[in-house]
Amino acid sequence: MKFLFIINDPPYGSERVYNALRLSHALVKKDPAVQVTFFLMADAVPSAKAGQKTPEGYYCVERMLKRVLAGKGKVLLCGTCMDARGLSEAELLEGARRSTMDELAAETIAADKVLTF
Repeated sequence: MKFLFIINDPPYGSERVYNALRLSHALVKKDPAVQVTFFLMADAVPSAKAGQKTPEGYYCVERMLKRVLAGKGKVLLCGTCMDARGLSEAELLEGARRSTMDELAAETIAADKVLTF
């Protein structure tokens, strides 16, 4: 089964990104055949910024996204949203990549379930 997570909120300050990532990890744990794609939009694009430093004992969105990528998931970022926030491709964690609305449309059509956070 293919899941598409569309995320709009910032990585910290709200727990929506954290909870979406937790759910994706639980889905893959329950069924290793599950395919997960994250599409980061608006204030969620900094979630894929490399080099995040969080306080000891606090969740780290970068580390959680790396787990998605290690499990053969995809992390796609809205290119227009990246530009609006001054985020370059060189700043992204390895495996995450710039994307487009056309690709989001294709991922939406291909997904069995679409979840928006």
